Amino acid sequence: MKISLICSHGGHLTEILNLKDAFEGHDIFFISYDNFRTRDLKERKYLMENIGTNPWKMVKAFFKIFNILRNEKPDILISTGSEIAIPAFILAKTMKIRTVFIESWCRVKTKSGTGKILYHFSDLFLVQWPELLEFYGEKAKYEGAVI
Repeated sequence: MKISLICSHGGHLTEILNLKDAFEGHDIFFISYDNFRTRDLKERKYLMENIGTNPWKMVKAFFKIFNILRNEKPDILISTGSEIAIPAFILAKTMKIRTVFIESWCRVKTKSGTGKILYHFSDLFLVQWPELLEFYGEKAKYEGAVI
């Protein structure tokens, strides 16, 4: 199975790296921001400019991520956040690629901005605290802390 791991370069990267053993034996690649931490990743990676809250950078990211997904043809996208996952998940839906969003471990009683959006674009939406279930709809699942 080909898996795309999508996250920003800080704590979200730390969280997804904690899950890396779960992807052993699969063909994985990262989509993330260009940073010293992501440049050091041994796996195949696509690094891009940080989107932040800039609408123009978000538009540019849509085009870049579209080309990555079109060329790589992953079976599934998995993300721990943040905004870099938004264009990827929206595009994945149009390309019939399955998606999994894992809400950040630090989110106990509030939704993340990315989670609020990607809840609607995720095939599987996981929270890591049972308390968070009441803030999301029935699509959210608690299977224990995964990170």
